[in-house]
Amino acid sequence: MKIARLSLPEGPRFATIDDDTQTYHVLAGDPMYAGYEYTGQVLRREDAKLVTPMIPRSKVIGFGGIVDPGVQDLEGLFTFLKPNTSVTGPGSSIVLPASSTHVAAEAELAVVISRMAKDVPVERVDDVVFGYTVANDVTNVSAANGGAPEAQAKGFNTACPLGPVIDTRLDFDAQRVRLMIDGAVVTDHALAESHFTPAELVAYASRLFTLLPGDVIICGAYEPGVKIDAGQEVSCEVSGIGMLTNSVLAG
Repeated sequence: MKIARLSLPEGPRFATIDDDTQTYHVLAGDPMYAGYEYTGQVLRREDAKLVTPMIPRSKVIGFGGIVDPGVQDLEGLFTFLKPNTSVTGPGSSIVLPASSTHVAAEAELAVVISRMAKDVPVERVDDVVFGYTVANDVTNVSAANGGAPEAQAKGFNTACPLGPVIDTRLDFDAQRVRLMIDGAVVTDHALAESHFTPAELVAYASRLFTLLPGDVIICGAYEPGVKIDAGQEVSCEVSGIGMLTNSVLAG
């Protein structure tokens, strides 16, 4: 099932998506907590404005070195956090930090956590996953290279676009992850090419941190980030979920 979050006059509301009729069916509450009670309101796709499908209650957890041949185990990964204030949604703008000279984008699969979890075995990860979405891990490379803390380089406002929807089920082996700049594909990889599965990454994250409902784990990129500039349009796609597109603005 695919779940969107819509901007409506009464405020953001969750909705399920009917791909056959191209419509959004609005839910009374948050399906993570309240299940699937429908209000009866139905919107056509062209009339719906999507916002980020999940605002993390606590944090976004990310990993670097996912396909680095020198990384032999999970402990060798580079781990970082993004605050929930860095999250933005589809159709919004990535605002470059005013002092930046090099900001990079990376397309990644994102996992949304459904309940509090700690030290989860790999075989039980499905029990704590609500679904999957698309992330753009935006990094102020110039700040990082200048010695700034990782939180500053990766945690600025709009540094973590998420969307367009959450898919509650995903066939990992069949999906590709793509990054596009102004419509041109600049990276394109099979999700299965990662050294570590999403379940392994979630289990490892739960060993490092207590995971809370709504937390998001971004599963790493397959190539170095690609520089983005003001005026460009950046799209990240996981083929089974959809495409997340954001414009880039100067700060």
